[in-house]
Amino acid sequence: MATLEATPIASWSSEFEAIVKQLQQETILLALPLLGVPGLLLLLNPAALRDSTAGVLMGLSLLALTAGVWALRRWSYPAAAWVLVLGSLAAVLFAVVWGGLAPAIWLLALSAGLATLAVSRVAGVLFAVACTLLLTFAPPGTLPVASPVRTIATLGIWGAVGMICLTLSPLLRAMQWAWGSYRSSQSILEQSRDYHLQLQQALADLTDANLQLTRLNQHAQALRQVAEEERRIKERFVANVSHELRTPLNMIIGFCEMITQAPETYGQDVPPALLADLAVVLRNGHHLLSLIDDVLDLSQIEAKQTALTKERVSLAEIVEAATVAVRPLFTSKKLYLETEIPGDLPPAFCDRTRIREVLLNLLSNAGRFTEQGGVKVRARREGNDLLVSVADTGPGIAEEDKARLFQPFQQLDVTIRRRYGGTGLGLAISKNFVELHGGRMWVESEKGRGTTVFFRLPIDPPVHLEGGALRWLNPYQPYEEHVRRTSFQAPVVRPRLVVVESGNSMHKLLARHLDGVDLAPAADLERAFEELARVPAQALLVNDVRPAEALQRINESAKLPYGVPAIVCAIPGAEQAAGALGAFDYLVKPISREALLGALDRLPHEVRTVLVVDDEPDALQLFGRMLTTGDRDYRVLRADNSRQALEILRQERPDVILLDLVMPEMDGSQFLAVKSQEPAWRDIPVILISARDPLGQPIVSNALAVSCRDGLSAERLLSCIEALTAILSRSGLPGDLGRREAPAD
Repeated sequence: MATLEATPIASWSSEFEAIVKQLQQETILLALPLLGVPGLLLLLNPAALRDSTAGVLMGLSLLALTAGVWALRRWSYPAAAWVLVLGSLAAVLFAVVWGGLAPAIWLLALSAGLATLAVSRVAGVLFAVACTLLLTFAPPGTLPVASPVRTIATLGIWGAVGMICLTLSPLLRAMQWAWGSYRSSQSILEQSRDYHLQLQQALADLTDANLQLTRLNQHAQALRQVAEEERRIKERFVANVSHELRTPLNMIIGFCEMITQAPETYGQDVPPALLADLAVVLRNGHHLLSLIDDVLDLSQIEAKQTALTKERVSLAEIVEAATVAVRPLFTSKKLYLETEIPGDLPPAFCDRTRIREVLLNLLSNAGRFTEQGGVKVRARREGNDLLVSVADTGPGIAEEDKARLFQPFQQLDVTIRRRYGGTGLGLAISKNFVELHGGRMWVESEKGRGTTVFFRLPIDPPVHLEGGALRWLNPYQPYEEHVRRTSFQAPVVRPRLVVVESGNSMHKLLARHLDGVDLAPAADLERAFEELARVPAQALLVNDVRPAEALQRINESAKLPYGVPAIVCAIPGAEQAAGALGAFDYLVKPISREALLGALDRLPHEVRTVLVVDDEPDALQLFGRMLTTGDRDYRVLRADNSRQALEILRQERPDVILLDLVMPEMDGSQFLAVKSQEPAWRDIPVILISARDPLGQPIVSNALAVSCRDGLSAERLLSCIEALTAILSRSGLPGDLGRREAPAD
């Protein structure tokens, strides 16, 4: 209603006044027969008056008055209205005074009514006053009408004016209300149309959003299945690794320890070299056991199976226990190990063993990577948390390496690993332990200026909140079943493919032969990965003349989403076809003047002379006209076959050659081969003009490569082999891989 309230009343009030004026004009048209018909009758029967001459004059006057009002209304409506009113008054007085028709004085009521209707109600009242004065004070000699007749005529005049005014007031008010309602309804209708258009646009946006949401749900469902499968594999690994790995490892470590610690058990002649080798086996066995423990810890953390035994623990005691355990490493490398723990720190609610393991990992890493200086451990309170930092004076970490610092099996310096060991799991496990306590771990470092690892622990246990989407639901609210079917029509989800190519040959091929597929073009792989991150797709298609290199770039980028296969093939477009033939450009007939001139403009040098080679005379004439008309006055050399073109090249050097591929005797490919062997002609660019479309050839690609970031399981690999074999060969593989339905006879 805001639009309706904002509409000014004057906008439709002026329209209403125009309608009233139009009705008044129609009133004049209806009143003209009241003058014309009596005038015509008087001309036909002038004896109706006592003087025939007066009758003729009266008839002519009425007809003239009728014609005058008819003509005058087109020029000025007020003038025509007053002429009508005054003319009718004069006609009545003429009939009474000169015609001797005293009863005609009653027709003044008709004149008064015309004044009220045709001019205005005020004009009608003024006309009635004037007629009353005339009937009251006009002497009998001038107006031969008896007094009773005058009185009756006066009453008739005022009765006509009064009745018309009484009728017009509610009628005009009703008309004004009706017109205002009509204009308001029209405004509401226009507003409804606007709302309807906005609703249609909103529905279209909602349909598109629903389509994208459906695609995301499908993509999420596929990823969820992959994640579930990986989780089950990990759970089986966690369940089996203890028995499958620890049991044989226990035998290896146990026998090695027995031989090295008590060689006399196996006799007195155990060679020292064998004992040394067994010591190496024992050391690596302990290293492997430590690696298995770390992997188990990490797997249990990620599987949410790690239980924490939390209690109120003094952080100073945990730091002291950790520093005592790692101090021999620092002593052997002549490094300092200092602690700065305030005595008033409140106890933390944590798992003593896990936090001690975190500090041991951090101190061990700092000691192994530091060659000079040492490590300092600090702790302080910040709000409701305890902030612990382990700062070393080691080589530091580059900015680009920080992202993979907390990833499993990642070590930034392999030489340190060879010297001091380590599995690359310590930081990942420590970070997970801290996050299980509701804390956070991060690192601050600069290359050559040491590294500081921080972690934050809550002093008090965090308030338990229901996780996941259930925390937004009220368990006490009763369930209400949705009984009405939705009127919203679910959109049809079309497969979506992201196409990467420099031209448009693959996009053109897919659009021509595939129905019901949404194609999203991308200029390069980076834009394609952004498009895949924005909206999921069924596959990434890459058109590249070097499929192996394109596949390598995809695998090195590591940005391909899980579950989205990348298919690389080489589909020759115009640019690829031109490059394969050693030409600058490739134009497919029919060729427009804009396309031809655009190809010439793309040349790296200025063009003045053009050699056109085509075996069709009409084509030579057409290209000559294109090149010499308008503002492009090129010098055109024409050759109707390749041999004539070679003769021209021996005499002149054009700036560019327009070459048809299909010609008798020597075709365009042979001409290009001869041209490439001549050093003087080799650098002349060639633009191919052919009726043969590169995409129209039977063979559009000679290579096909597929890559998936999440890899291919044995089942998926066999299915791909079966499908490709069935498509690319006349028969499928034997056995299970070759299962196909027999064609119906």
